[in-house]
Amino acid sequence: MIGDLFHKAYVVLAVLLFFGASVFVHEYGHFWMARLRRMVVLGFSIGFGPKILGWRDRQGVEWALRWIPAGGFVKLPQMLTSEAIEGTADRAIAPASPWSRIWVALAGPVMNLLFALAIATVIWAVGLPVPVNPPVIGYVEPGSAEERLGIREGDRIVRVDGRTVKNWQEVQRFTILARSTNIPVGITRGESVTNVVLTATVNPTFGLKLLNLDPRDHPAVMGLSPGGSAEEAGLRVGDEFIAFGGVPILGQGQLVDLIQQRTGKPSEVEVRRGDQRLKLTVTPKTDPATGKGRIGVSIASSRVITYQVQRPGPTPWEQISGVVVQMGELIGALVHSKETGIGAKDMSGPVGIFGKLAADVNTDIRLALSFLVLLNVNLAIINLMPIPVLDGGHITLALFELITRRRVAPRFQEIATSAFALVLLSFMAYVSFFDLVKRGPLFRAMFRQETVIESSPSPTRP
Repeated sequence: MIGDLFHKAYVVLAVLLFFGASVFVHEYGHFWMARLRRMVVLGFSIGFGPKILGWRDRQGVEWALRWIPAGGFVKLPQMLTSEAIEGTADRAIAPASPWSRIWVALAGPVMNLLFALAIATVIWAVGLPVPVNPPVIGYVEPGSAEERLGIREGDRIVRVDGRTVKNWQEVQRFTILARSTNIPVGITRGESVTNVVLTATVNPTFGLKLLNLDPRDHPAVMGLSPGGSAEEAGLRVGDEFIAFGGVPILGQGQLVDLIQQRTGKPSEVEVRRGDQRLKLTVTPKTDPATGKGRIGVSIASSRVITYQVQRPGPTPWEQISGVVVQMGELIGALVHSKETGIGAKDMSGPVGIFGKLAADVNTDIRLALSFLVLLNVNLAIINLMPIPVLDGGHITLALFELITRRRVAPRFQEIATSAFALVLLSFMAYVSFFDLVKRGPLFRAMFRQETVIESSPSPTRP
């Protein structure tokens, strides 16, 4: 019990440290450049909203930690400010020159990129755990379109939407990003490769489209609904399904189908619990909301996920360029949201970032460092967008002043910046709601997932 509490405290502290460090280096870039350009600095805050604690240094700068952990700010009255975030500015202080404002705005994103580069160098030196989840197909529903196309258990997926895949995570990623529900897939059996077109459907749990295929694996219990059939039958978190109703289990889809087929019927379920195999009896109940049979469990594809350490890790250039490619893919998917089904609700805010960081810290600190590379590159690029309240907005207005030799009206700047600040905070609240409602169970399941980190490839692994 004490060890578990210490581990949870370690995860929480690591998440706060990592996220806080990413915000701090960004804001410190602004702070350092403002001091270098001899600008007035009134405050340095991590977070928004009311203060948790604060102090004032000898130079009169108020340092503060605030309640809303969604970013931070340096209060610079000579820059364009947002009263919604930073409070009322001192209008008696003359604005800084356009070049000073440009250098100060650029310094934050540059610091994030340098921080990402430093972390990526560490990962390259110490190695990076990579999931081992070969894209081997498990259960194929009898009579399904996939079976009629000749797909069988044991077949291996090698391409999705024209891109080569090495693991099941890439199968899901490229399926989600595809700009059609009809997706070309390359499948191999032995030496031959067969190209087929499969129809992806929206998964009700994640709200994203996936192929109607499962990896060959024994699904495991990641959570139990209080008072559900599974809890009443004696199932526990971590149990692996071996058979249901006398039928061997090869994947999540098959298990769901069997449960729904046996609604209201007592059914024997065989599970692996540690080194034991147990047989229990469970009766699926009808879910009033969907009208389908359920036993009250959340499941994952496997109780144990195996990682192999790639040493040396990917080069810093590979890591940073890979993040840029992923951002381009996401932007393309959002632009073509009608085809991909990806919208603003599928993005993550501070809650999602904390959840992913916590899950990675819980698994291996190197995975959390890899996520920090992604986070900092994202912060740098997003902050350079030419939108008021972001660094790119400051740069755009300063360039306008340099080119036209006249300033935008201060009142207009203030209104535009405050309006966009409120839009930004509202957007964060919107995506955080979906993080809690839709991805909350996923993050809880990730915490319960057991992991094995292998220092080298296992000689017995196919």
